[in-house]
Amino acid sequence: MRDRADFVAFVEARSPRLLRTAYLLCHDWAQAEDLLQTALVRAWRSWGRVGEHPDAYVSRILVNAYLSWRRRFWRRELPTDAPPETAAPGDLIGLTDERTVLWAALRRLPPRQRAVLVLRFFEDLSEVSVARALNCSVGTVKSQTSKALAKLRIDPELVPPAAASTVRASTVKASTVKASTVNRELP
Repeated sequence: MRDRADFVAFVEARSPRLLRTAYLLCHDWAQAEDLLQTALVRAWRSWGRVGEHPDAYVSRILVNAYLSWRRRFWRRELPTDAPPETAAPGDLIGLTDERTVLWAALRRLPPRQRAVLVLRFFEDLSEVSVARALNCSVGTVKSQTSKALAKLRIDPELVPPAAASTVRASTVKASTVKASTVNRELP
């Protein structure tokens, strides 16, 4: 049975890491802080029942809260009549760097696939730990990772145009070869 002192020690020790995970999921510091706060409140309510792995337990709460926020229709953004100001074409500050492009590509992934990539590669958790955090099987983690990485490989913002056509052509060619092989093996 865990007590208040255990929870306080856990929050003090793990909050920076959990905040980083929340930020990687939603890419907004204010929303990440809200997400972490929500997860910690939920964790406190059931802290007495937490087993030997409070990290995985709280990570699961964090990801589940993020996924439930993503399912909501209202995103706390209000449309405006005028678009926001954009940087001038020759402005060096307005140029995007590779990290910004990567963040944008991660945001385009489905929430579950993004959660798997964040926990697996940014948080450096094992497949078993990710499966425990997301309450799914290790096979699901592997398949979601594979699908997410495949989407990132062909993302037009990440792949230069010449390479993108080569990647798409090789993907089509590989699927055609597999289909023709299967068709030859059928009676």
